[in-house]
Amino acid sequence: MLGSFAVGKTSLVQRFVSSMFEEKYHTTIGVKIDKKVVVLDDREITLLLWDIHGEDEYQKVQASYLLGASGYLIVIDGTRNRTIEVGKSLQQFAEENIGQKPFLLLLNKADLTLEWEVDEETIRSLEASGFKIRKTSAKTGQGVEEAFRELTQLMLTD
Repeated sequence: MLGSFAVGKTSLVQRFVSSMFEEKYHTTIGVKIDKKVVVLDDREITLLLWDIHGEDEYQKVQASYLLGASGYLIVIDGTRNRTIEVGKSLQQFAEENIGQKPFLLLLNKADLTLEWEVDEETIRSLEASGFKIRKTSAKTGQGVEEAFRELTQLMLTD
């Protein structure tokens, strides 16, 4: 899980792993690791989910957190346009450090679309530049399970 601070990385992991959502914001310090077993095509796959602290002007993601990753999710907050540049930068950083791995860009907070700063033109532009975008809401669960399962499938076929 990569992205700016407060985009919903921890909330997405909690929703996926425990089917829970907590309104209260919790800052991730360093990395938090969760595990979940999913079944795809009659195959049991154990996912180790690294919820890495948010990147901002004071705190940068360490390359060592990415080593060994089979894939990753970049999370952007639909209500904050500035999180797009952080997400794009983190994707480039990941590719430079671990090579080309499967990834999805999650446009989070789909339950707040009336407050979104990210518009459809920006989304189309990101898609045109190669980003696979999925809209998610950690709060309602919209698209969360599907996004993690899609990334798992991409990692298996990579």
